[in-house]
Amino acid sequence: MINTVLTGTPTDKPPLLIVHGLYGSARNWGAIARRLSDDRQVISVDMRNHGESDWFDSHSYPDMAEDLAEVIKANGGQADVIGHSMGGKAAMMLALTHPALVRRLLVADIAPVVYDRTQVPYIHAMRGLDLTQVEKRSDADRLLAKDIPEDGVRAFLLQSLDIKGKRWRLNLDGLEREMPLIMGFPDVDGTFDGPTLFLSGGESDYVQPEHRARIKALFPKARFARIAGVGHWLHAEKPREFTETARTFFDA
Repeated sequence: MINTVLTGTPTDKPPLLIVHGLYGSARNWGAIARRLSDDRQVISVDMRNHGESDWFDSHSYPDMAEDLAEVIKANGGQADVIGHSMGGKAAMMLALTHPALVRRLLVADIAPVVYDRTQVPYIHAMRGLDLTQVEKRSDADRLLAKDIPEDGVRAFLLQSLDIKGKRWRLNLDGLEREMPLIMGFPDVDGTFDGPTLFLSGGESDYVQPEHRARIKALFPKARFARIAGVGHWLHAEKPREFTETARTFFDA
């Protein structure tokens, strides 16, 4: 089962589906969901192997797209969609394989390409955290600092730590095993002809000029924009600018 968090109430506008990135959860997007729920319902999901959703052996983009398709079918049959990073790839796969379910698509700082970077060291750091020594979040933060020096990264990862339950709300073994699929993107024949915005961080290198031909082949109506002064976590670094850009795009 895929856990969903509903913010706001249904209106005459289609619901907005928010799809988080790797090691994230619906709770990471709570503030943005609240801002965007003033005129429509927002549906934030915990992706498979994340948050309160079930754990599965597979973490492929076709499987994640099917999860999202079921959520939309259960909530009116069509949605606007925001996807960040891994969630952006899942949202792209959803739009390419179930185009009728997606009205407009916003892809945050990711392209439909294979990346050679890996996120496995974070899994090793999380798995190596001695949870018997953790009584409060500051304990975990201090212990993780030797492997993850970036304050912001630790703060993000620790949102997925269940302090009382002494466990991570992440299927670390499954995600490590499936990391090549997560860093990749499947060959797909379809196209999505709906309005699509690729919104990137001005200081991020995830979406490169050489990616545009591939993007345009799959998303013929793709447009490109950047938020200045932010990196890959553009929605967390400048939430107000991100929210207003999303609102303008979806209301166009």
